[in-house]
Amino acid sequence: MTGPADVIFYVLVVLTVVSAFLVATLPSIIYSAVALLFSFAGVAGLYVLLSADFLAATQILVYVGGILVLILFAVFLSNRISSVNLSSPMRFRWPAAVICLCLFGILSFTAVSTTWAVKPLVVYQPTTAEIGELLMTRYLLPFEAASVLLLAALIGAALLSRPDTAQARKPDMEEPK
Repeated sequence: MTGPADVIFYVLVVLTVVSAFLVATLPSIIYSAVALLFSFAGVAGLYVLLSADFLAATQILVYVGGILVLILFAVFLSNRISSVNLSSPMRFRWPAAVICLCLFGILSFTAVSTTWAVKPLVVYQPTTAEIGELLMTRYLLPFEAASVLLLAALIGAALLSRPDTAQARKPDMEEPK
């Protein structure tokens, strides 16, 4: 693959990797969430280059539209988020860096030394029709079970986020006596 597709691929790879690095290293959770948005968008772009249209749409809808918005709402609705000190101990940074560099070296060596089988260029085929048919026939029960599980988790999160009953009865603004 040569031409503009290569340039787009490398731009998406750099966007995804740099954004993922910023998610892990930025001290502010808001800035980390914005970097996570760009990381998710880069992964969706890579799915588009792989002709996986369903995965790209799912990446945007579920992760950007759902998970990231949920994270931002949780941050904005938390009243004590500014008092939380999110720091990791310094004693684990160097061992973690050494392990990551060793893993990067092993993966890079494997990627370079492996002879990859390259398939001939095929015509783009949409994947959504077959996936939709499988979700509504063969995998209907697991699909519905997952939706009930997510609904139960949402109801549980709503119940846990409610204020205590003693605090809920207090009016927000009391008139002076």
